Amino acid sequence: MINSTSHFHGSDLETIEQVYNIQKDDIVSFADNVNPLGISPKLRETLSDRIDSIMTYPDREYTSLRNKIASYVKAQVQDIIVGNGATELISLFIQIIKPKKAMIVGPTYSEYEREVSLGGGCTLYYRLEEKNDFKIDIDALDKELNSDIDLLVICNPNNPTSTAISRPDMRRILDICKKKGIFVMVDETYVEFTEDIHNISSIPLTKHYNNIVILRGISKFFAAPGLRLGYAVCGNTDLIKEMNQRKNPWTINSLAAIAGEIMFTDEEYIAKTRHLISTERDRVYRLLMDCPDIKVYKPTANFVLVQILKDDINSMDIFEASVKKGYLIRDCSTFPFLSDRFFRFCFMTPKQNDSLLSILFESLSK
Repeated sequence: MINSTSHFHGSDLETIEQVYNIQKDDIVSFADNVNPLGISPKLRETLSDRIDSIMTYPDREYTSLRNKIASYVKAQVQDIIVGNGATELISLFIQIIKPKKAMIVGPTYSEYEREVSLGGGCTLYYRLEEKNDFKIDIDALDKELNSDIDLLVICNPNNPTSTAISRPDMRRILDICKKKGIFVMVDETYVEFTEDIHNISSIPLTKHYNNIVILRGISKFFAAPGLRLGYAVCGNTDLIKEMNQRKNPWTINSLAAIAGEIMFTDEEYIAKTRHLISTERDRVYRLLMDCPDIKVYKPTANFVLVQILKDDINSMDIFEASVKKGYLIRDCSTFPFLSDRFFRFCFMTPKQNDSLLSILFESLSK
């Protein structure tokens, strides 16, 4: 059995298989936040017909793919750059900006801090307060953004809190940062799952601000982490130009580029995904709210953060009770500012959600 300092992520199925003697194919992962509908049916039906594309190099400019992305996100094609997952673009952007001191809104994804550190910079955190249900306080943020900071990093909606910043509030943040010479990097990995994407996505702001870059990918919403396709939207022409000059050519293989073109046009799949997540998010949230042993934070993305209120149980206890029955959730004690009282899980199909909730409620009632 593992010790109390061991933790697992959504991609650690092989390790979990060994530790708990459970076949990874029998594990339902509520930890990786991936679309429960799986890949686009349109992609499944048509990608094999394009297999001959691997016989030639991809278009160096990925013109067709970028046009499909531009249409999907309603942005200018010249403002879009594609990469080998959002991670490559985060790394490339930080290499160019070279932040000496970055502020990260957290608790959040650890890769941001790692990339800043690899670039020789240091990081500070603006702490989302539990007493405020992890919602951002822009006035408090303004006071912490001093002249030494040259980069602000925001995940919106945020992982793991599932809170979101509205577009008007993001505009306020950009105005503050513009005056202080701070660039803003916004990770919108989960924005497509939100109820009102038009009120949350900051992509329209790239037309008016040159101090923002927005990152997205296909790993979560389009359930295709293995394709490693990410993209960024930025209205700063000089920055996009430099990113393109520094980026290695052909970082996206031909099939991944074609797959992206297909997925972004599968409107039926996109609509079904949004309907499923919207319905299950509301239903599961209501059920969790009825449990007296937890505090649940209102989710905006496709996952929910839960705090355990009982003194005699912690997040690892909940994790083990779930994984032993084949359901993987995320113990959040490794996130900055979160303790072993917090766990997170994403929304799957109604039947799967009900099975997990039954395990959670049973564990909490002991």
